[in-house]
Amino acid sequence: MNLLHYDFMVRALIGVTLTGLIAPAIGIYLVQRRLSLIGDGLGHVALTGVGVGLLFHQQPVLTAVIAAALGAVAIELVRERGRTSGDVALAILFYGGISGGVALVSVSDSAGSANLVSYLFGSPLTASAQDLYVTAALAAAVLAVTLVLRPWLFAVCHDEEYARVSGLPVRTLNLLMAVTTAVTVTIAMRTVGLLLVSALMVVPVAAAQQVTRGFRSTMAAAMMIGVAAAAGGIWLAGEVNTAPGATIVILAIAVFLAITVGAATWQVLRRRVTPAHPQAEPPDVVLQTGAR
Repeated sequence: MNLLHYDFMVRALIGVTLTGLIAPAIGIYLVQRRLSLIGDGLGHVALTGVGVGLLFHQQPVLTAVIAAALGAVAIELVRERGRTSGDVALAILFYGGISGGVALVSVSDSAGSANLVSYLFGSPLTASAQDLYVTAALAAAVLAVTLVLRPWLFAVCHDEEYARVSGLPVRTLNLLMAVTTAVTVTIAMRTVGLLLVSALMVVPVAAAQQVTRGFRSTMAAAMMIGVAAAAGGIWLAGEVNTAPGATIVILAIAVFLAITVGAATWQVLRRRVTPAHPQAEPPDVVLQTGAR
């Protein structure tokens, strides 16, 4: 059975492919800054936005974008001022966001509460044509930021102090990166879910790092792995009738494990095949041997 004969499967494939493309594109900067879990934190904050939308019968995607963007700006300002460590700030995002979301959803109607699961774990099969238009527009904005501003964003992530001395607008770039992360989380809300989006930001990057060295090549490889995992995951989920978001993440982890094992095996085989070069005898030993 060809699943692509169904319109909802085609829409789902397009949606998850866009997510698989942009999540590693912003995720590589987060990994570079050792903020790999910020996607989870912003996902929890976006849950509060979803709760606000369900409570007041507004579009949850819009309120989630606003909540996640505000949370991203807040965490960046807190981190910049150094008033608390990064892990404490992320913990505040985790617990405050999910607590606010659950509290707001609990006082909304039952239908909204039932739909909450689709935001937590993704529901790409229910995406409409309008959802795809919004996703495509936001994905284009994320790609524009991550690709066009790559030299400046890399400089800020690699050495923030050097970037500041070089005259780069470090605060503006940091805030832009935070808001872009929030937008990416919101896009992934309908595909892989708020609780799984961070995996699609980090796992493809970690897999690409096993076989690449430069930042540009790692970014390109991570985006290809993300697209492959997303497209393959939605197809596999349709074939075996599993949850699409979870299947995509599991497939991405499987790719990471396969690349890791393959890279380690290649290193072992290369060491065995490459002949060892004997070390030259020290000059003083040679002189002593000749004297005898």
